[in-house]
Order: sequence, then C-alpha cells, then structure tokens
Amino acid sequence: MNFPAEQHQFAVPAAPAPAFVGQGTAVEQSRAVAEVQAAVVVARQFPRNEALAVQKMRTGFSQHTLAVRSFFRFRRGTSNVSGETIQFAKELARCWTNIHYGVHELRRDDANGESEMQAWAWDLETNERASTTFIVPHTRWTKDNGGTRLEDPRDVYENNSNNGARRLREMIFSVLPDWFREQAKTIATNTVENGQGDKPLAQRTADCITHFEGLGVTVEQLEENRSGRLSGKWTNLDLGQLSIISESIRRGEITVDEEFPQQRTTAAEITRQANESTAEQAPARDGSAQWPASVQPGSGARA
Repeated sequence: MNFPAEQHQFAVPAAPAPAFVGQGTAVEQSRAVAEVQAAVVVARQFPRNEALAVQKMRTGFSQHTLAVRSFFRFRRGTSNVSGETIQFAKELARCWTNIHYGVHELRRDDANGESEMQAWAWDLETNERASTTFIVPHTRWTKDNGGTRLEDPRDVYENNSNNGARRLREMIFSVLPDWFREQAKTIATNTVENGQGDKPLAQRTADCITHFEGLGVTVEQLEENRSGRLSGKWTNLDLGQLSIISESIRRGEITVDEEFPQQRTTAAEITRQANESTAEQAPARDGSAQWPASVQPGSGARA
C-alpha cells in the first residue's frame, strides 16, 4: 500500500540493525532461547507440589541461621526501617519451585556516572512475570559528606548489586502468593525470638553481650537500645532483635555508631556532678578543712 508523501515524514524510523553479528553472539542468542523454552516445558511436565513447598519452607525457616539472615533493620532519621532480606526472598523462590529471577545491567554510562539495570522474576507455571527497569547513579550517599562519586569499578559493581538486590526482592515477592510469604515470615520470626533451643536464656544473653563487646558496644548501650531494660530482664524477643541488628551491621546496612550512639551527658547530670563537686570542695563551718590532715583539731598534733 502506498501512502502520501506527506505521511512518510512522520513515520517512525526503523531501529538500526547491527552490521555484523559474530558467531559467538549468534550461538549465545540461540542458546538463551532454547534454555527458556526448555525451562517452560520442564515446569509444565513437573508442576509444583504446594504441600511439599510449604513443608520445605517450614523446615528451612525453622533453622536459626537462615531465620536471622531473613530480616534487616537500620535507622533512617529518628525511626527504624525493617523488613525481609533478599536471602529471605530467594529461599521462598527455591521452596516454591519453577521460579526464574535475575538482575541485568543493560547499560553503563561512565561519563554521566550511572547504570541502567533491570530486575525480573518469572513464574514458569503461571507465566506471571514481573520486571522493573531503573537507573542507579554511581554515587554513595553518607549523612556527613552527602554524595560521593564512585570511580573504582569494584565500588560501582557493589553499588549496582546492592540496588539490584532490593528491586529483585520485590520482583520475587510479586510473583509469589502473599499467604506463602506471610507464613514464612511468621515462622522465621518465631525462630529468631526463640533462639537456639539448646542454650538457656541466661547463656544466650551472656553470649550476645560478649559478641557486641567485640564490636565496641557496652552493656549500657545495649540496655539503652532495649528501651532501658537491664540485661537480666531481656526476653527472647530482645535477643532476636539484637541478632537482627548484628546481621545488619555485618552486611554493612548500618554502622555501630548509628545503631548505638555514644551516650550523651544531659544537663541534669552536669548540674548534679557540679553540685557534688562543689559540696566536696566547700570548707567546713568550723574551719577544720583549712588545717592539714595531720593536724586536724582533735588529732593531738601541733601545727
């Protein structure tokens, strides 16, 4: 069909095709297409057993090591931010089966200091797919220094990985049933709160204090973090929350100083200390404080 000449000027130009496609690229493209087709066929031939998936999930999140790694917690301003980690999402995808997911760096612009990335998750059985494309600036933000441009390729890679992991977590959650996620969250929370059952509460409390002392955190700071409760009155919930904080510090999501700020002396304490110091230095009314200690009145010594 022929169109008028005036309409050709508004036509969208065709995307330029690559002038040359190497043999390796062609093989990789064919392999990727065949891999996806094979995965879909296998998922249809071996559909998931939801009862078995729930059993695997319960067994997995009953392990204390995995349960502690399933949550994060850090401060933002005057409030605390908490939630589930990417390890939690990946374990759910493993138990649910027939879930493909990944993060791709589509484009890196070193001149403008940014990367275009995509995170996606795909349920091969239901053909439900969730994806998001986002821009990651090559910048690290800190409260004290603001934005710092990243030049080291390793720093750029780690920054892209951290940002991609957060988007990937949400994509996996999008293709999983909500009830499956909530059950796993409840089981993991109970596991963290109950701790390792082979140790009494007092022993786990002592181990927790020893662990944080190695990080430079005092018992007083731990008790202040637990709303002022003394260590002898900590519950399983307190120890569970401290375990989550410890994992967040290990992953670099929060620093020790941010979670356990140095104790500050209040105005009331300064006034009290000043009054005590003045009372100690004030001379007695009978003037005995002006005499040397060895010749205080009544000592029997001569001045």
